Amino acid sequence: MRSYSVPTLAEFNAAEQPAAVALVRPCLDVDRWIDAVVDGRPYGDVAALVDVAQTAADPFTDAELDSALRHHPRIGERAGGASAEANHSRSEQSGVSADDDVQRRLAEGNRAYEERFGHVFLIRAAGRSGEEILDALEQRLANDAETEKSIMAEQLRQIAALRLEGIFG
Repeated sequence: MRSYSVPTLAEFNAAEQPAAVALVRPCLDVDRWIDAVVDGRPYGDVAALVDVAQTAADPFTDAELDSALRHHPRIGERAGGASAEANHSRSEQSGVSADDDVQRRLAEGNRAYEERFGHVFLIRAAGRSGEEILDALEQRLANDAETEKSIMAEQLRQIAALRLEGIFG
C-alpha cells in the first residue's frame, strides 16, 4: 500500500498485519477492537467491515472506554497535531460552527461535564450543528454515570463506523 494514497478495501484486505492495524487504529484506539477488525479480513464490502466493527465494539470495558477517550479533544476545540486521529477529529468537527454565545456555552458545558463525569464529553459531531451538540451536552449532564457510559459507548461506535466508511467507503 502506498502511504500517500487512500487505501482501498482490497488493499486493506491484503495488507500485512502491522499496516492493517495502523490503518484502523485511528478509528478507535482499542486493541481488542482493532484485533477483531483486522482478524476479520477479508471483507467483501465496507458494510461487512462496519458490521464486524460494530459487533466488536459492543460492549466496551471501562478501561477500553478510558483508552478511546484519551484520543478525543473537547467538542468545539480544534484537535492539534498531524496524527490520523487529529485529522479525523478536525474533519468531524469542521461543521461545528457556532456563534460566540454557543461557543461560550459549549466551553462551560464541557467543564461541567468533565467535573461531573471525569472525562471529556464525547459525541458524534459529524452532521451536527453547534446548537445540536450544545443541546445534547446540556441534556446529558442530567444523566447518571451508567446511562452516560452507555451513550458514550454508542457515540464511540458511531464515530468508529463513520471513520471506517470515510477511509474505505
